[in-house]
Amino acid sequence: MTNQRTRKSLLFALAASAAAATLAAPAQAAPAAAPALQWKPCADAPTRECADLSVPVDYRAPDGPRAHLAVSRLRTDHPEARRGTLLLIPGGPGGSGFDLLKQKGEAMRKETGGAYDIVSFDPRGTGTHGSSLAECGLDKADLEISSFIPWPGPDGDIGENAARGRRIADACARNGGPLLRSFTSANEVRDADLLRQALGERKLSVYGVSYGTYVAAQYAQQHPDRTDRVVLDSSGDPDPTRVARGWLANTSVGVADRFPDFAKWASTPGNPDRLADTPEAVQPMFLALAAKLDASPRTFADGHKLTGNHLRMGLLQTLHSDEGFAPLAKLIRAARDTTTDQLTVPDVLPVAVPQSDAAVRTATICNDVAWPKSLPAYRRAVAADRIRYPLTAGMPVSVMPCAFWKDEPADKPGRITSQGPSNILMVQNLRDPNTPYSGSLKMREALGERARLVTVDSGGHEAYLANGNACGDRTVSEFLKTGQRPAGDVVCR
Repeated sequence: MTNQRTRKSLLFALAASAAAATLAAPAQAAPAAAPALQWKPCADAPTRECADLSVPVDYRAPDGPRAHLAVSRLRTDHPEARRGTLLLIPGGPGGSGFDLLKQKGEAMRKETGGAYDIVSFDPRGTGTHGSSLAECGLDKADLEISSFIPWPGPDGDIGENAARGRRIADACARNGGPLLRSFTSANEVRDADLLRQALGERKLSVYGVSYGTYVAAQYAQQHPDRTDRVVLDSSGDPDPTRVARGWLANTSVGVADRFPDFAKWASTPGNPDRLADTPEAVQPMFLALAAKLDASPRTFADGHKLTGNHLRMGLLQTLHSDEGFAPLAKLIRAARDTTTDQLTVPDVLPVAVPQSDAAVRTATICNDVAWPKSLPAYRRAVAADRIRYPLTAGMPVSVMPCAFWKDEPADKPGRITSQGPSNILMVQNLRDPNTPYSGSLKMREALGERARLVTVDSGGHEAYLANGNACGDRTVSEFLKTGQRPAGDVVCR
């Protein structure tokens, strides 16, 4: 079953993104002294502690309005082995640090021998666990995920994408206010450093996953003297001209890299959800079914509507992990069964995007960089991408609300470089649908001797403590415990 975490990480299919830019320093630095953190047991888990961190909405006006971040901490269970604090930075933009700590904290504490207090936070704007909330006030129809994600029409037309993108941009400008304009990767880096001060730490070790690797890499580039050990899990192309827009475009490659894993599984003899006799037959079958649903959508008894784009969105939501293969196959089998509409629909169909998720994700990618404005250029890109990567049907290069965004970026992304301490370990699945391996190689090249790359011969998004690869997990854990990295890049089969 596709869980909520997977859905949130795939709202743009870039949620998984990566890491790359040095942002311009703010015109005025953050306050010298961070407010003290008042820790108390978390309501949902007394073994963890919770606190509120107050941060400036605008770091250029540090005495102005404040935003609030919900912070959570899992203390070391071996105080004598404590090295410092490990900050977990979730994907998104706008993923929950609370959820990431809940999912990985105990396992990471065990794997690292209690070397760290493990800390994370919910970014500004998410509205979760007490973090400040901002919304765009979007219409319900524009929040349905296969509409919110810019899937072109059956013939590649982007007219509806453009109209929806303009409505979303207008609503965010009208309703978001200064808080929404503050949703940037640059401010998440600043918030992380203010948290470091509040924790009383001279340095932070950092684990970033998916989009969180982007923030982690920025932090390591800007503050080399404040970073101890850095792990980038599921990175992407660091070229600053490709920030945000390029991450989405790269999912065309990622899905093409990953689909053969599903095709092999779906053609295995004895599989009760087998779809074809050979792996080579699965993709043509899927494309033909999507085209049929483009022409004649189905409506199941429970009201679920299944169009070609709903099916494609279901594919994106399930390639994240092997656990999604069976639900996807069941959806395909249901869509192919024309004998009845009385069907139980697998839990992979698109859902509505929460208002806060839509606001944070849209605002962050649109505030970070300026996007192209030319609709003809988007049409040409979609036409070419549909031919080269038919599984994603042009969506990754279609027009987003950022094409109509009202505000110019306050900070310009720069380049990740090899200048800095050699304290970065990258870990990457070979067949990642969201942050493809080809993008991680660009990051590896940019970092030079600052980094080592652990390639995990696996499919899916997220590598460390995620897919049972003992070699990859052991290498990352050893680095976090001892600082020892491989002498060179390694491949874990």
